[in-house]
Amino acid sequence: MTLRLAVRFALILLFAISGLAQQPAPLLRPSIPATGHPGLDEYRASRLAIYTDDFGELKRYREADAALASPAANESRVVFLGDSITDYWKLADYFPGKPYINRGVDGQTTPEMLVRFRQDVIDLHPKVLLVLAGTNDIAGVTGPARNEDIEANYASMAELARAHHIRVVFASLLPAHNHNYTPEAKESFALRPRERILALNAWLKDYCAKNGLVYLDYFSAFIDDRGMLRRDLSDDGLHPNAVGYKLMAPLAEEAIANALANKP
Repeated sequence: MTLRLAVRFALILLFAISGLAQQPAPLLRPSIPATGHPGLDEYRASRLAIYTDDFGELKRYREADAALASPAANESRVVFLGDSITDYWKLADYFPGKPYINRGVDGQTTPEMLVRFRQDVIDLHPKVLLVLAGTNDIAGVTGPARNEDIEANYASMAELARAHHIRVVFASLLPAHNHNYTPEAKESFALRPRERILALNAWLKDYCAKNGLVYLDYFSAFIDDRGMLRRDLSDDGLHPNAVGYKLMAPLAEEAIANALANKP
């Protein structure tokens, strides 16, 4: 090879290497650390796109919120904010004719609800907000969460609502049960220790009393003589069935009436 050809070959090789170096590295989605609970690990992995692309799942209700008219002058609009327990509740069947809006999202935790709080609560101009949340936080669905972290998120919701003249109802967490003894039910029950549920409910009750909010006690109505979720109120040990929702409805209605009777 002549010197001229060798120089030309070296220059071509140098340009090729330089071009490769300038190519952007492919984007990789992060992996989710294992928790030691196979069902939870599988569930979290299935939601990886949500956690990285739309953490608060703003897309879920964006169009419905935009299409919703402003409340009428005498309308007592109520927003139900929560996770799957709220999401699965067909409010129109239990509160016919009432201006109650369901903004529950399956699988959500309180930090996710805070992300969509302006879109799904404040911008809808309700008179009352009813929050039922926390069970997925305890289970670690979006990562480990101390009770103090959950309490801080509740307090942030209350302060945001107060700033916008929205009355607040905080509902207790429901008890859990492993009554059908499937692996899923056993794991779901294990992820929600009764002591943590009791502690968070006690904090919610005290916070409501100190801050002029309404505390809605579902827990006492749902618990059996062993301190677990009543078998007749749930088919999977976590979510209310039709009988459970029927029991919840008048309790929610009373709490809403109490909130409306209070000054915002």
